[in-house]
Amino acid sequence: LSVCRAWGGEPLFGNYNFRKVKVSAMFLYALTLQRATGITHAIHGNFSGTRQQEIVTSRGKILELMRPDPNTGKIHTLLSVEIFGVIRSLMSFRLTGGTKDYIVCGTDSGRIVILEYLPAKNKFDKVHQETFGKSGCRRIVPGQYLAVDPKGRALMIGAVEKQKLVYILNRDAAARLTISSPLEAHKSNTLCYHLVGVDIGFENPMFACLEIDYEDADNDPTGESSQSTQQCLTFYELDLGLNHVVRKYSEPLEEHGNFLIAVPGGSEGPSGVLICSENYITYKNFGDQPDIRSPIPRRRNDLDDPERGMIFVCSATHKTKSMFFFLAQTEQGDIFKITLETDEDMVTEIKLKYFDTVPVATSMCVLKTGFLFVASEFGNHYLYQIAHLGDDDEEPEFSSAMPLEEGDTFLFTPRGLKNLVLVDEMDSLSPIMSCQIADLANEDTPQLYVANGRGPRSSFRVLRHGLEVSEMAVSELPGNPNAVWTVKKIVDDEFDAYIVVSFVNATLVLSIGETVEEVTDSGFLGTTPTLSCSLIGEDALLQIYPEGIRHIRADKRVNEWRTPGKKTIVKCAVNQRQVVIALTGGELVYFEMDPTGQLNEYTERKEMSAEVICMALANVPVGEQRCRFLAVGLADDTVRIISLDPTDCLQPLSMQALPATPESLCILQMGGGEGIDDTGPRNTMLFLNIGLQNGVLLRTVLDQVTGDLSDTRTRYLGSRPVKLFQVKMQGNEAVLAMSSRSWLSYTYQNRFHLTPLSYETLEYASGFASEQCPEGIVAISANTLRILALEKLGAVFNQISTPLMYTPRKFVIDTQSNNIIMIETDHNSYTEATKAQRKQQMAEEMVEAAGEEEKELAAEMAAAFINENLPEATFGAPKAGPGMWASVIRALNPIQGNTLDLIQLEQNEAAFSIAICKFANRGEDTFVVVGTAKDMTMNPRTCSGGFLHTYQLVNNGEKLELVHKTPVEDVPGAICAFQGRILVGIGRLLRIYDLGKKKLLRKCENKHVPNFIMSIHTMGHRIFVSDVQESFHFIRYKRQENQLIIFSDDTNYRWITCSTQLDYDTVAAGDKFGNLSMVRLPAGVTDEVDEDPTGNKALWDRGLLNGASQKADVICNYHVGEVVTSVQKATLIPGGSESLVYTTISGGVGILVPFTSHEDHDFFQHLEMHIRSEHPPLCGRDHLSFRSYYYPVKNVIDGDLCEQFNSMEPSKQKSVAEELDRTPAEVSKKLEDIRTRYAF
Repeated sequence: LSVCRAWGGEPLFGNYNFRKVKVSAMFLYALTLQRATGITHAIHGNFSGTRQQEIVTSRGKILELMRPDPNTGKIHTLLSVEIFGVIRSLMSFRLTGGTKDYIVCGTDSGRIVILEYLPAKNKFDKVHQETFGKSGCRRIVPGQYLAVDPKGRALMIGAVEKQKLVYILNRDAAARLTISSPLEAHKSNTLCYHLVGVDIGFENPMFACLEIDYEDADNDPTGESSQSTQQCLTFYELDLGLNHVVRKYSEPLEEHGNFLIAVPGGSEGPSGVLICSENYITYKNFGDQPDIRSPIPRRRNDLDDPERGMIFVCSATHKTKSMFFFLAQTEQGDIFKITLETDEDMVTEIKLKYFDTVPVATSMCVLKTGFLFVASEFGNHYLYQIAHLGDDDEEPEFSSAMPLEEGDTFLFTPRGLKNLVLVDEMDSLSPIMSCQIADLANEDTPQLYVANGRGPRSSFRVLRHGLEVSEMAVSELPGNPNAVWTVKKIVDDEFDAYIVVSFVNATLVLSIGETVEEVTDSGFLGTTPTLSCSLIGEDALLQIYPEGIRHIRADKRVNEWRTPGKKTIVKCAVNQRQVVIALTGGELVYFEMDPTGQLNEYTERKEMSAEVICMALANVPVGEQRCRFLAVGLADDTVRIISLDPTDCLQPLSMQALPATPESLCILQMGGGEGIDDTGPRNTMLFLNIGLQNGVLLRTVLDQVTGDLSDTRTRYLGSRPVKLFQVKMQGNEAVLAMSSRSWLSYTYQNRFHLTPLSYETLEYASGFASEQCPEGIVAISANTLRILALEKLGAVFNQISTPLMYTPRKFVIDTQSNNIIMIETDHNSYTEATKAQRKQQMAEEMVEAAGEEEKELAAEMAAAFINENLPEATFGAPKAGPGMWASVIRALNPIQGNTLDLIQLEQNEAAFSIAICKFANRGEDTFVVVGTAKDMTMNPRTCSGGFLHTYQLVNNGEKLELVHKTPVEDVPGAICAFQGRILVGIGRLLRIYDLGKKKLLRKCENKHVPNFIMSIHTMGHRIFVSDVQESFHFIRYKRQENQLIIFSDDTNYRWITCSTQLDYDTVAAGDKFGNLSMVRLPAGVTDEVDEDPTGNKALWDRGLLNGASQKADVICNYHVGEVVTSVQKATLIPGGSESLVYTTISGGVGILVPFTSHEDHDFFQHLEMHIRSEHPPLCGRDHLSFRSYYYPVKNVIDGDLCEQFNSMEPSKQKSVAEELDRTPAEVSKKLEDIRTRYAF
């Protein structure tokens, strides 16, 4: 034993007590709840081949196809596909004479991929996939830039450095798209800034490129030539005859350009390119064309730093046969309309005219339907209608022909929207800065509290799981109704004619027109309650009431069928041609319509074995006479399927026992593609939805041939019995299920969704269609009639938003008052006080600069300038210059969204960290400690000092009272409450502070964290500290010795952005490269380590890779693909299990959930493996290597890939399911189960 001790190890057999060492493996399943909402690229075209304009956007690793409705202006998402790769560039092109646009993707897969959208299947089809290089985003592998010849004959794909490839596109004999081998246009030592296809009609295709040759600068040790190196504009020509690419022409540029705009050519314009550079826009072309150059206009009286240059950041081109113009946006958000004046193919001047100001965009698209789509850099995206082209207004037009001194520029005055009208807004959470999950509103279901956005466009949003409901109308009724229906007059009518409302003893009929008013000549019986009313046949109306059936023909003839004897009708089911009623005692009577429009009773009646509680008929299938099945729910807790086929009419086919008494039934066809644009066959199925009295909804597949019931899925909806109503959503059938909450069950993009409506409880509903509201719902709640519309289908959350001043950084929740304390900080920004001061100073300068005569006028202008207040959310905040910071601390009531207290810090003092804590020496008082830095510069990180502001929360958490400010020497990056004191990370130092009278008192310090402390978590005596670059350090606080000792750390570098602690040994972290990892201390690690003053033992124990003597294990690694900004352990649904919830900078929300059994893990592991081979990602990236971008993926199964099972071809689904010894229905049931167990 002593020998072993001498080697510094533990004794070989210790004290002979053998312990079983448990191997701690944790297997997780990763799911995305809300896909990324930030858009990186947007293109437009006719992708479905019809005349409609569509927009394709990339959201990092997601490709999405959207269609703006030309009538309403609302944007509908048709398809959204995860491609498991990074989309670096996106272009659309159309072959000459074609009617359909294709999509070209440059990704990190080292392949060029051309996609075609197939509307019949609602999917992207990979037409071509050509490999040209290594995978990953590399400097010399093409994919970063794409340019297309405007006539669709060739495309160029370029890398950041050296490589460019040209592919020739053509058609084969069967009119399919063909692609050539790549032609090289490489040039070493050359950096590329932008690529564009030049429009030169049908001459040889030409590409223009902004490049810089760094060879001289590389070889010059003095560094002088790097100052003098000029950027070049280079033209590459593809010689179609010789089939190769030549560098046609290259010329150096005076200014450094940031992007190019191709000018229409051929018969439509002068060709050439516009070069956008700092402060200037220049037109260049071949031949005798002189360069035309115009300065970029600037805002009059701008508070920005005057030395700062101005650039255009994005542009959109619109051309018709007779004219063309460009819309270019500056980095302040101002859009200019740019036109070119030509004289016989020679451009003589560039004209710029201020158009409007919208938030800064990454892409803009001008659609042929007169819309402008703006994909914002941060925050929500917008669709505007272009109301005017800005030709005939008073706005001054600037021209390159106007004489100006060198360095001067034109001035314009920004104003509100004049040429654009906002028609639709798409919610975007990008960038999420911080998120916490809590139930502060006491709604049972937790809410997500998200601080997101940048600068003055940032907001604090409360996300609730549910569909947003827009209220179209609410009107009071003369009593409490019990049912409502809408009825058309003729089967082909687009809109409904009547709303019928049934009361306890009467029926009210309202006609739908410009207004909704009561009518008496409809033929409906008004003196009785109604059980059902509907259109039957082509143009007849049917009313079923307790004493009989009333059949009203189009010519107002009325046929009545009365109930026999003392019996009354208790339940009924109706479709276009069939009526089934249940009389008291469980007797069923069946009617069917004959070709003359007469209702005929079937000769026999059917006695059921128990009371009938509910019944349902499906719609009559297209091209058939009748629906073959009737579903009947009985009081003996069963559902029976009964045949209505003439050969075995009213014979029972199948039954299903239920866990509780049924309340309502609904049979409908669901599944298949989108309803908006359906041309192909659809793989629809019949589903029987059963609502139970205990609040559970069952969905069962009804076999269309035999009537058998199979594959039942269950969901708990609420505490009240579930009532079901059939409605139309986007042309498809859907079910509205009402319990204590209302839910909508619908298919959207080939997937079932069951989503609650974010609205109060409803009692009865029916579909509703009118001109104002083509797809609505009419519903009753207490004594009101409401007309509702659901527009944002497919949305996971609805949002309530509160605007903020600056970018939110972090926030804490005060658990006693449920209020939120938040810090907001912006770099390159002025505080309100400095802004007012600068305005005053500029106004004084204006008056001083004016001559004697203009003094009064100048004074008026100065007063107007001081009073003018442009909303910064639209016009942007003035840029103050580097090292200028503005910051506020805000107390907010998250439910009402009102600010309770706002503390503005001084100019250049920036808040970086916040914590809420109680100090042992102050009893129950709650304090908020905020860490700020003064005069901080980002790179290298320096500051003139920092402060810890200590505030006391008073007035039940509504007001912050400053106790004192404690100066510290570096940036306080993290604060955490710890045993009645606080732990603060100041730069790389970890300190414990306690509350004193005049300032916080330093109690203890550790100097061994390598770089900068990002976050601190504590449990007991253990402290988990994350470093900005070197992962986690596990620290033990020894109270007796008052020492902080690092006893373990991680072996990997991790650039941690956020972290959370899972248990006493485990932490999870997200890093800036988009990875999620979990780090756990192995079973043998002890935190009983001694600080060793001599240092000998520490050297002896140093062990692996230096650092601490004990190392932590990595138990999970997973590449998300977006920077993770928050991670926490939370429960998302009432009664659900805990999961790890993360949010990303692109606005995505995802979860990692643990597997509860080995069988489940085994099943999903095999499913993932089969889908990887059977259904590889769309853009050619290898799925396994994408999820292992930085660290090999470990113990995490990708649920997003597994869920693509539902969108695979049915034949492939079958083969994959057979490999797993399951049926496709069982596989998709397992996918649904694991999702609904933890989330939605």
